[in-house]
Amino acid sequence: MNAKSPDPKTRKARPEAGQESREDRLKAALKANLARRKAQARSRKAADEVTGGAAGDGETGEQ
Repeated sequence: MNAKSPDPKTRKARPEAGQESREDRLKAALKANLARRKAQARSRKAADEVTGGAAGDGETGEQ
C-alpha cells in the first residue's frame, strides 16, 4: 500500500491550508465588525438617552 496517498474522505473533508486561513481571517473580520457595530449602537443609544433623543437621528425638525 502507498502511505503517501491520502484517504479521499479526509482529503475532501478538510479544506486546503490557504482556504482555511482565509476562512479564519474572514470569520475574525466579521466578528470584529459585529463587535464594533454593537459598540457604536450602544454608544449612540447612550448619547440619545442623555440628549433626549434629538441627537444623531438625522432629523432637525425643520422643513
